[in-house]
Amino acid sequence: MTVSAQLISAATKKLGCQLRTAIIHYWIVAERGGEKVVQALCELFPDAVIFTHVADRELAARLYPGHEIRTTFISRLPFARSRYQSYLPFMPLALEELDLSEFDLVLSSESGPAKGVIAPPTSTHICYCHSPMRYIWDHYHLYRANAGLFGRLAFPFFAHRLRQWDVTAAARVDEFVANSSFVASRIQKYYRRPARVVHPPVEIERFSAGPEVKDDTFRDAYLWVGQLTAYKKPEAAVRMANRLKKRLILIGDGEAAPQLKAEAGDTVSFLGRVDDETLRRAYTSARALLFPGEEDFGMIPVEAMAAGLPVIALNRGGAMETIAHMQTGLLYDDDADASLDAAVERFEALGDHFDAAAIRQHAKKFGKTRFQQAMIEIFQQHGFDIMQKAAAE
Repeated sequence: MTVSAQLISAATKKLGCQLRTAIIHYWIVAERGGEKVVQALCELFPDAVIFTHVADRELAARLYPGHEIRTTFISRLPFARSRYQSYLPFMPLALEELDLSEFDLVLSSESGPAKGVIAPPTSTHICYCHSPMRYIWDHYHLYRANAGLFGRLAFPFFAHRLRQWDVTAAARVDEFVANSSFVASRIQKYYRRPARVVHPPVEIERFSAGPEVKDDTFRDAYLWVGQLTAYKKPEAAVRMANRLKKRLILIGDGEAAPQLKAEAGDTVSFLGRVDDETLRRAYTSARALLFPGEEDFGMIPVEAMAAGLPVIALNRGGAMETIAHMQTGLLYDDDADASLDAAVERFEALGDHFDAAAIRQHAKKFGKTRFQQAMIEIFQQHGFDIMQKAAAE
């Protein structure tokens, strides 16, 4: 048991009551930032039951060993494991059908539909919001433009109703916790609710531990890492490399891969998905990470900084909170091609300005221990209230 888990266990036992906890996560089909948050929460609540729409059972067992996983009726629909997003219009109903009457504390992990559960009146519902659902709010037009013909025709009708439900569901939450100030501002905009900011846990040790291994595959190359999808703007990095004739290596895959490969010049290469050790070697060997998209938080730049790699990023979204301009990288102000070009050229003109040890030290601010300690303070505040009420009754 971690120190954080011991603290919260002691807090609940002190009041003579065991907190019964449910964790609601949208889906468990890949190991990304949202799943890392749930892992950190599970360490605090080793007896928590996890609810989700669809789960890869093998992955869930590996990420959350010992935890009971309960799925909604979405998991029983045809091809749910691969086409779960097609069932988005049915997910509000699926959430409201969950019986949470046995739980004192409900924790929803939200960027897909998760917070819309009906919690018991005596419980506390805390939503850790990675993002209000991008595809129905600020990225709606981008998602629709990149959808197929049926999606472009049908999604406006579904999205309209889903927005109405989403605002209603927000009223069911007792407290919002946002993963960045950027997300907190969107929660205020769309739900008219305040949110505390607790940055998500990044596996700092995964990339900072061990000897610094240089790999000639990545030496003097710029790096782009992530899912190859429109809103992450990998095409901006490819266009820069084509114009300036810079070596660029893209790690990751996604629906934009075929088009990007068709547009890429001779200095651009694609590695697809790689294992942890290859990714760590990339971070410790490359010239800089390029981050031209607007992210809600963005774990990848923090991972890169944990390995001592400077980051060149668009000065929007979570990057404004994680990257220290001229200390751990460079921030540029708009997403015009010329701005990224200028940032790369300025970076090269700075020579050895960036210190890998200082960059690693900065990244430590975003580790798991700090996340768990911040969340414990929130849980104890609500948890003590729940326990005191139960004791009084």
